[in-house]
Amino acid sequence: MTRTPATAPLVMGIVNVTPDSFFDGGRHNDPQLALAHARTLLAEGADILDLGGESTRPGAIPVSEAEELYRVLPVLAALRSETRARLSIDTVKPAVARAAVAAGADIWNDVTALQAPGAADLAAELGCTVVLMHMQGEPRTMQAAPSYGDVVSEVCAFLVERASVALAAGVSRDKIWLDPGLGFGKTLAHNLALLAQLDTLVALGFPVLLGASRKRFIQALDPRAEHPADRLGALWPPP
Repeated sequence: MTRTPATAPLVMGIVNVTPDSFFDGGRHNDPQLALAHARTLLAEGADILDLGGESTRPGAIPVSEAEELYRVLPVLAALRSETRARLSIDTVKPAVARAAVAAGADIWNDVTALQAPGAADLAAELGCTVVLMHMQGEPRTMQAAPSYGDVVSEVCAFLVERASVALAAGVSRDKIWLDPGLGFGKTLAHNLALLAQLDTLVALGFPVLLGASRKRFIQALDPRAEHPADRLGALWPPP
């Protein structure tokens, strides 16, 4: 059966064309290696491939627009020529998003929720799906001391506000997805609260993207998962 949002969750495979991503940085930092990884993900059942040329792990250092384009465009163009799967560009830079959509990307996955100048207007112009994610702070410092009064209500309020900005700019409602940003300026308790009350986010009426795979908070649930390669799941309570 074909998976659709109405029948089952869609699976997003991650292709980090970077030297410094938290799990696979450097492993696919070459177009041919990245393509091979992407093909493996598709063969394993991925519905969407998310390509990133700039790491957003805690402590990550920004890269230039030119470097990001150099990393992702060859991989994106090659994939578009050989698959009908949906392709996503993970970037905070409007110029990178524009070039990626021109090369065949269907989705703009923005960890800053279209806060860059002109980003919302560009998303409307491009007509692509946009993922609006919540992040407290920015990657270099976001895990220093994240703090909330009520993490679920604050994350939901932020995402509603960013969705409203996108709608006002002309982005179609059916093109907006929301992401609570697990691990982006959040403690273990914050992540677990968001997971436990995910229905609150779903009730906002937009598709929800949830990225939990291999993140550090899984190690707190299962101390044996010291390396990201061991964090596809966790046992609770730990043995």
